[in-house]
Amino acid sequence: MKQTFLTIIMSLVLLCASAAVLRAQNEPKQPSMEELAANEAERLERLLDLEGWQVFYVDSTLQHDYLALDAEMKSLQGAKVGNVDLYVTVQDKWYQQIYDTYQKIFTEEQWAKYLKSGAARQQKARDKRREKAAKNAAKPKN
Repeated sequence: MKQTFLTIIMSLVLLCASAAVLRAQNEPKQPSMEELAANEAERLERLLDLEGWQVFYVDSTLQHDYLALDAEMKSLQGAKVGNVDLYVTVQDKWYQQIYDTYQKIFTEEQWAKYLKSGAARQQKARDKRREKAAKNAAKPKN
């Protein structure tokens, strides 16, 4: 009787452990910031036909700025900030820095192609959010 009970318990433990392993294998792994930066650098290399030195600078910029963005976002989350606008502002700050750096790295032709690939639309959205925030900050508070 005791041995049957232990066998059942051990079977349940193994079943639970197996289920946990299977669940972990089926969950998609979130790429790290370094992987995201490398993937984006490769995408831009293909899209814009970047030279080796340009890929290096793009990758270095993204490695630094993505990690800094992630750290700042985690800091806000750790402080339990609930204001979504603050998260968007932080994200816009770092994407603007990347945008400005790219403008220095790319040739005129590459820059034009980059803007056509969606960057101009993203920049316009950041500018609108910045203008809206400036207008809201200038309003007198009651």
